[in-house]
Amino acid sequence: MPGIVALRKRAADDKPLKGAKIVACTHINAQTAVLIETLIELGASIRWAACNIFSTQNEVAAALAEAGQPVYAWRGESEEDFWWCIDKCINTENWQPNMILDDGGDATHLILKKYPAMFKMIKGICEESVTGVHRLYQLSKAGKLSVPAMNVNDSVTKTMFDNLYSCRESIVDSLKRATDVMFGGKQVVVCGYGEVGKGCCQALKGLGCTVYVTEIDPVCALQGCMDGFRVVKLSEVIRQVDILITATGNKNVVSREHMDKMKNGAIVCNMGHSNTEIDVNSLRTPDLTWEKVRSQVDHILWPDGKRIILLAEGRLVNLSCSSVPSFVVSITSCTQALALIELFNAPPGRYKSDVYLLPKKMDEYVASLHLPTFDAHLTELTDEQAKYMGLNKAGPFKPNYYRY
Repeated sequence: MPGIVALRKRAADDKPLKGAKIVACTHINAQTAVLIETLIELGASIRWAACNIFSTQNEVAAALAEAGQPVYAWRGESEEDFWWCIDKCINTENWQPNMILDDGGDATHLILKKYPAMFKMIKGICEESVTGVHRLYQLSKAGKLSVPAMNVNDSVTKTMFDNLYSCRESIVDSLKRATDVMFGGKQVVVCGYGEVGKGCCQALKGLGCTVYVTEIDPVCALQGCMDGFRVVKLSEVIRQVDILITATGNKNVVSREHMDKMKNGAIVCNMGHSNTEIDVNSLRTPDLTWEKVRSQVDHILWPDGKRIILLAEGRLVNLSCSSVPSFVVSITSCTQALALIELFNAPPGRYKSDVYLLPKKMDEYVASLHLPTFDAHLTELTDEQAKYMGLNKAGPFKPNYYRY
């Protein structure tokens, strides 16, 4: 994780997070542990819970706990355990959070709902997921967001590298590890053609799959068409597909009615943050039988003998059934750390109670920390070129509205 380690070394002496008390609700694995250790090295005090009941690496949680860090998480929590763990991080004697590091918005939701007075004392929120950002914008629109929040998910370094490039690799890895499926010739439908959906489609097309896309957004749908994919309604292809992948951030994208029509042996999984995309509860009925094949792999049997393969009970498949490349997590972790530093040290009045994007200069800084890994050498503008383009030679090189 070259970028986050480089950031730690550069900022360690300044302790830019000294006095920060951070409630963190993220995935708990070896890579995010490096982020947590970095935040502590930069002066922060942290209490940590998991944002997903299946993605926690127990050995990592145990190692951090043994080192004296308050960690409340274990792999395979129940829904009740999940909320208990977050609550234990928030509600403790002689410690009150002033920052939130969130992935999905659950810590933010719980503090706002259960501890509204504490929420008003928060200096800033850092949110990295589509789901969590959506919830923040809803709060802002309703006038319930009383603190500034940084939308890390839509920063270039998160959207492009974590959502697109990482998912392009991890979707194949997770499906292979869980099912040993042969991709060549399979028919796949990917629900959602955002950055995550684009990455999944690219990978599966490259392995010989016939890929269909579903979309609600005409711009994303047109992108899918131009990239060579058939854009369809789910109902048009549901009977013939071998693999169904959701990546929308929405709820009930795949219903019981859809799954009733799927072929025997079809695989169903989710690449979105939340477990709401596939209506898993509709499968917990007396007429269907659940058969556990192995960890994170269930067969759902219909009365006529048909079975579909459900991965991770509809939760995030790449973090439940495989892992994410450390290099990509380094990029996201740098972005999160810089967002926390910016919000914590911002003078009064710089940020109002609203949702903000990371400044372009920070995106460029995060990218520059990772270029040495590839022995990449940036071209430098001459004074004349910089003047001609109206740019500072040190950046930022693109306006905030630029889309890469």
